[in-house]
Amino acid sequence: MKPKKFKKIAKIITGVIVFFTLPSLLFFGYLYFRYNEDLPQGVQGVEADALANKMLESLNYEAYKQTTDIEWTFKNRHHYIWDKENNICSVHWKDYKVVLHLNYPGRSKAYIHSFDVLDKQRDELVAEALKYFNNDSFWLVAPYKVFDPGAERRTVILDNGNKALLVTYTSGGSTPGDSYLWQFDPSGKPMSFKMWTSILPIDGLEASWSDWTTTVTGAQLPTFHKLLFLGLEIKNIKGTR
Repeated sequence: MKPKKFKKIAKIITGVIVFFTLPSLLFFGYLYFRYNEDLPQGVQGVEADALANKMLESLNYEAYKQTTDIEWTFKNRHHYIWDKENNICSVHWKDYKVVLHLNYPGRSKAYIHSFDVLDKQRDELVAEALKYFNNDSFWLVAPYKVFDPGAERRTVILDNGNKALLVTYTSGGSTPGDSYLWQFDPSGKPMSFKMWTSILPIDGLEASWSDWTTTVTGAQLPTFHKLLFLGLEIKNIKGTR
């Protein structure tokens, strides 16, 4: 290839890359400087636990505890049937199905088109299903997890004088160390949380907790979250006991 022709092609390629990446970089920069926040400092103790308990009461935690099975679909992509009592969850996506034994991962099974999958491919599908479950179930039941093992609770005073609850998960899940700052309505029901997580490049992004539905068991679960310009929809929610 002649040097001039090579330079012309390289220039075109560079121009295309800049054309597509520069707006994205500028947009990310705007979002970063607009929304990025440092993790707030809070105080552990009785007051933080009281905020957490008030949230649980507003959502009928007793009804949630008595709900033995929960079914839902996350973003029209992943479907779950969770035997909460035995902590076994059937996860369906595309042509795959994984039966997760959350207490005993070695017992988990994987299928493609209803055919058993073994060895390395099984392990890969089980790991993927577990990642999906940890993320998608959190968007469904996070308020009920504020007293999970490894969860630390702190009271944070907001600029408007309201009290918020900072929950940090020091263990468990796919990304231990993540923190969430819950904000409430006057009844103590969660309205939103801000997130400091390892998978998000911007700290302090806020997501709504709204559009609640009540299962036949009495547990309250969200059907929609708004995150910046995105919507996270949760459908086909069922709870039984």
